[in-house]
Amino acid sequence: MKKLSHIDSQGKVKMVDVSAKKDTLRTASAKADVIVSNRIIKLIKEKGIAKGDVFAAAKIAGIMAAKKTSELIPLCHNIFISNIDIKFDFNKKKNIISIFSEVKTKAQTGVEMEALTAVSVASLTIYDMCKAVDKSIVITNIELLSKSGGKSGDYKKINQ
Repeated sequence: MKKLSHIDSQGKVKMVDVSAKKDTLRTASAKADVIVSNRIIKLIKEKGIAKGDVFAAAKIAGIMAAKKTSELIPLCHNIFISNIDIKFDFNKKKNIISIFSEVKTKAQTGVEMEALTAVSVASLTIYDMCKAVDKSIVITNIELLSKSGGKSGDYKKINQ
């Protein structure tokens, strides 16, 4: 049976001790899709959403969320984040807004959860900003695209 990293010898939940690990450069990127109506796409492009600039709000929310990940995910370490970038892309044919995050640190543990949290909260912010127009918005495909650094090495999703 494989030893679980977040369980102690008595079977109780524990945080992984990373104190013996070296600080190394670590990056992670993630993606989420927000499926919206034609009307929402049009209003976002025309800056016509009543609550304001959807992408500015979502970008700030994603950055703030990444910085607060350890407060949201119980066993995550509090990490100094060197950089966070969030970008948005439209697929007009499918009415999809894709959100991409890239997080970087020099630390003892990785930033995958921070990248995933960033796109998750940015997606929720888009929903919040646009729900008065249409509540049928769907948030989907939240996924890790890549990570680098650390003992487990690099990862890149196939077919990005």
